[in-house]
Amino acid sequence: MADKHTSGDGWSDSIESLLKPKICTKSKFKEEEPVNTILWPRLLARKWTLMLFVGTCLLYCARMAMPICAVSMATAFKWSKIDSGLVLGGFFWGYCFTQILGGHASDKVGGERVLFISTGLWALITALTPLLAQLSSHTLALMTLARFLMGVLQGVFFPSLASICSQRIVEADRGFVMSTMHSGSYLGTLLAGGMGSIMLDQYGWPSMFYSIGFLASLWAFLVWQWFLKGEVIPTPQEAQYRQSLQTKWNLSHMLHLFKKPPVWSMFFAHMCAASTSNTLLSWLPTYFKESFPDSPDWAYNVLPWLFAIPSAFGGAYISDSLINHGYSKSSVRKIMQFCAMGGSSLFIMLLTGGAFTSFTSALIFVSVAVGLSTFTSCGVSVNVQDLTPSCAGAFFGFMNMLGAFMGLVLVSLSGYLIEVTLTWASVFSLISFVNSTGLVVFLLFGDARRVDLEYCSRISVI
Repeated sequence: MADKHTSGDGWSDSIESLLKPKICTKSKFKEEEPVNTILWPRLLARKWTLMLFVGTCLLYCARMAMPICAVSMATAFKWSKIDSGLVLGGFFWGYCFTQILGGHASDKVGGERVLFISTGLWALITALTPLLAQLSSHTLALMTLARFLMGVLQGVFFPSLASICSQRIVEADRGFVMSTMHSGSYLGTLLAGGMGSIMLDQYGWPSMFYSIGFLASLWAFLVWQWFLKGEVIPTPQEAQYRQSLQTKWNLSHMLHLFKKPPVWSMFFAHMCAASTSNTLLSWLPTYFKESFPDSPDWAYNVLPWLFAIPSAFGGAYISDSLINHGYSKSSVRKIMQFCAMGGSSLFIMLLTGGAFTSFTSALIFVSVAVGLSTFTSCGVSVNVQDLTPSCAGAFFGFMNMLGAFMGLVLVSLSGYLIEVTLTWASVFSLISFVNSTGLVVFLLFGDARRVDLEYCSRISVI
């Protein structure tokens, strides 16, 4: 560590240089990354992965509770279609509101703590929904407010997962963990549909909210007792590491990162993938109901999601295997995104052809398209942890917000196209076009090399 000297007393100069502290600034260590001291051990990471999988499942059960009970509630409270739309739409406006804030908070204090607090709150709202509905004559306003607050609290979930993977999970396992989390959403959708149908018939719509609220509250309690050990404040070691990793949050630095081609191409690709996925899922039941009125409802409401779960795990295995066999992360991200957006678009376009009009063929094409779309969990969804790990939660929240807003636009535009053209081919063509555009941009400009190092604090005393 001592400097070389060409004159004077070499021994005394060496002693002096050893005793004098040196300040290593970020410019000197610009290309180096700090050693991650808060990674979970492999066994703990597996336990957290299982717990977060269950949490994602419950999240989607709670999210789907209102859509499943909407018809029964509309009958009970004499809601019109417009009234039902107001209640259901309240969730998405709230969901867009806290994406960035939730991600930034997770980067600062830890995503697992943000998830614990938010889950406890939205579980309480879920359990209290039937009581709020009977509280006064303003049922419509109270239900809309409840759904808005549900969206606000659930909006932090996936940005927090991105932050957790960036700070707590080793790079080789991040694709598997993210895919596992997303597969929990498919299982939650299946359970909500199956459980909801039985509970509505046997016990009425309030039972759906009571049971999901109780299970989510139990999940939050177990996380607090088993994993956080009753502590929700970061340890000094965690706080020190996160402080060394934090990006300087000012407008000029953020805009500089946004201008980098890998970053904005990732944002654009995620926006296209998320919006087209939301559009497809919103209109698929209507497509099958109108195109094949005699087909069984359970087939198209269940089979695509059953196919999506093993597909998500298969994509994670392929992604991690490619990285372990020496493929660059950039290449793996692009390969997975090509399958997710390019492959799914191909099968969606097959739905526009006149030769494929049978219910069986349409169900197969939709199931394969939904299954391939899960590969995005190992593509742009995890790419934010490659490019900007110091603010992965906040950046994931930003691009998830873009996807949610764009989804609202595409869903409305699709309804207009169906009304005007009287055909579903225009909707499927729109979805394929948006998907293909996002894919081309990501293939051309996407990367997986870290770009935020120059803005991370690097001051330490040697």
